[in-house]
Amino acid sequence: MGELRAGRLDAPAARSPAAKERSLNTPGGSMTKAELVEEVSRVSDLTKKHSEVIVDTVFKSIIDALHRGEKIELRGFGSFRLRKREPRKGRNPKTGDKVDVPPKKVPYFKPGKELKELINREDESSASSAEDSIDQSPGVASQA
Repeated sequence: MGELRAGRLDAPAARSPAAKERSLNTPGGSMTKAELVEEVSRVSDLTKKHSEVIVDTVFKSIIDALHRGEKIELRGFGSFRLRKREPRKGRNPKTGDKVDVPPKKVPYFKPGKELKELINREDESSASSAEDSIDQSPGVASQA
């Protein structure tokens, strides 16, 4: 799990419950990894430690597959892939000097049709019906 401990992805959120509620219910709010782990724990009746292992494993699997150049497709959710950026000429904004920008690979997420429909649905009042809809999507095995 050490590889995933970079940047904001691993920083635990030390926020009050009211702040967490605001961040998820306001436009532009964001869900942290700690909040995701907490939600997995709550929904699955697992400990937070087990939930963290699951979340870390999913993230690591996606990162490893992208590193191998593979595309990840999650039916009903979307797909992750790499896009190649060609080398180009750029400018140093401070000095205005021309600089060579090397080629690089950039991760890209393309949302699936079902995810787009769920997000743009008129009746956003019930989040549980969105969870039910994802659970019943084709290609997703549900465990009882």
